[in-house]
Amino acid sequence: MKKYHFKQFAATRLFYPVVRYSPDGTLIGHINNTTGQYNLWTVPSGGGFAQQLTSYTDNTVRDFVWSHDGQQLALQIDQNGDEFHQMYLLSARGGWANPITNAMQAQHYVAEWSPDDRILLYAANDRNPTDVDVILHDVETGETRRPMPEGKRIYAVSWSPDGRYVLALEVNSNTDQNIYILNVETGEITNATPHEGEGVFFPGPWATDSSGFYMRSSHQREFLGLAFYHLADNQWDWLDTPEHDVENVVISRNGVLVWDINDNGASKLRGHDLRTGQDLMMPDLPLCVIGGMDISPDGERLAITLARPTEAFNLYEVDLATGNIQALSQSMLGGIDPADMVEPEAVFFPSFDSRQIPAWLYRPKGEGKFPVILSIHGGPEAQERTQYNYNGLYQYLLNRGFGILAPNIRGSTGYGLSYQKLIHRDWGGAELKDIEHAAQYLRSLDWVDNNRIAVFGGSFGGFATLSAVTRLPEYWACAVDIVGPSNLITFVKSVPPHWRPMMKQWVGDPDEDRDMLVERSPITYVDKIRSPLLVIQGAKDPRVVQAESDQMVERIRKNGGSVEYYVDENEGHGATRRENVIKWYQIVVDYLEAQMLDDPV
Repeated sequence: MKKYHFKQFAATRLFYPVVRYSPDGTLIGHINNTTGQYNLWTVPSGGGFAQQLTSYTDNTVRDFVWSHDGQQLALQIDQNGDEFHQMYLLSARGGWANPITNAMQAQHYVAEWSPDDRILLYAANDRNPTDVDVILHDVETGETRRPMPEGKRIYAVSWSPDGRYVLALEVNSNTDQNIYILNVETGEITNATPHEGEGVFFPGPWATDSSGFYMRSSHQREFLGLAFYHLADNQWDWLDTPEHDVENVVISRNGVLVWDINDNGASKLRGHDLRTGQDLMMPDLPLCVIGGMDISPDGERLAITLARPTEAFNLYEVDLATGNIQALSQSMLGGIDPADMVEPEAVFFPSFDSRQIPAWLYRPKGEGKFPVILSIHGGPEAQERTQYNYNGLYQYLLNRGFGILAPNIRGSTGYGLSYQKLIHRDWGGAELKDIEHAAQYLRSLDWVDNNRIAVFGGSFGGFATLSAVTRLPEYWACAVDIVGPSNLITFVKSVPPHWRPMMKQWVGDPDEDRDMLVERSPITYVDKIRSPLLVIQGAKDPRVVQAESDQMVERIRKNGGSVEYYVDENEGHGATRRENVIKWYQIVVDYLEAQMLDDPV
């Protein structure tokens, strides 16, 4: 098998998981990093010349929405990964985007234009950092209204097509939400999803006649199903209740409904024609993950961003009549033969309580005893998916003779609500035992070199990595932590303000739960580290601030331990500029090769 340089695997044009048809259906708006930073682009439906609408180098375009007349767009943009998103207006022809917010220490989240294009709907925490308000912004006068009650975290979602109603989502925690309906004329607010205890509810698109809206929920279920809420009687009915999570849901103006489901980390498409009442014959997808999705106004085409284990996120369009899938761009630019890459195998291994832990196992080609990376995803309420992870890191390591085990330890999404909630107030608890059993599972494989197992992760995965090397030190040859918290007490105190009300239920209270948080913090066990450690941190990270990494590195160095530390002064919770993304993972692969291979490149 041919050997490649890491930069060939990292030579990608990445597509952000946001894609939207223009109102007339002729263009597909999307966000990619062709220029080295995430900017807004359009490409003709059916394929053609792509047009770049923004040209940022420091700012990152995170989201956008078209006006209904197709003449302008509202953009959500932050700078240097600081996640203090601001709202901008941009002509559909491109040019210079004009800011309409300037609360630079607040987050703003774009939602949708009113049907007459006069009011831009968005949310922000500019009034009180711990709250999130729904804002109706008159783009002609600049006047704003905040129609929802204060003291909550309520995110703006969408307008009904007739302009009478606004949907909003109250977020109490990752597993407890409410959908509110605002009557814009009267100011009346209806809770569409009253419930006792926790309940997961996410609003979807409106019906074309404004009679109600689609929604996803796991109410009295383990998985997110698809339902329809009827405004007339304030009731909702199930439409699809698979034993998997329903994810993206889109509807055309003429009533073609499409959604996708998450089947053990892989995406599958489903569709229904509301005009005929017939289910659609949807194309079979390869092992892949759908990021963003939108349907053309006429219901004939579906735009998606799609990634495979062997292909970075790319922009595709699906002909819903024929099932033909057409690539509208190229994401892989490094000249790598797909035959030289590896697809994963779905496996399960038992944990301490006999629970079967799902995982993706990548075995390198060839024979012999191989080093292996145990890769822990972030979140923790997220999922290891079948995509081109870490900008080609997996495939490069496989090409160099590393194996990879990427488990979905307890707390992961995609395997039912009960499984997801196991992480609540148990960081550094039972999931660490899952990690230990993952290491034991690797040791049971005849092709794994038991003396060359490393642990790797970012964000929560970084926390899990630090927990592993401090509390399970006997398993690891080395470790890599990217933007991971090390001290749960300082972590819960330093998260973004609008996260703080959730932290007690999610992780713990720094005062009431002090003993537990100390007992679960990796820094408490820093003296037990045996293996070398690499730490990477973004200086502008608002979620896991630099002090989390600083204190860990300082303690290890004070003890005379082996730690390498890289701080990127111009990035946040992960890198957004292409050159910095490549630099971060080049540091990782150089480190892993130096520690675990006899012949590093």
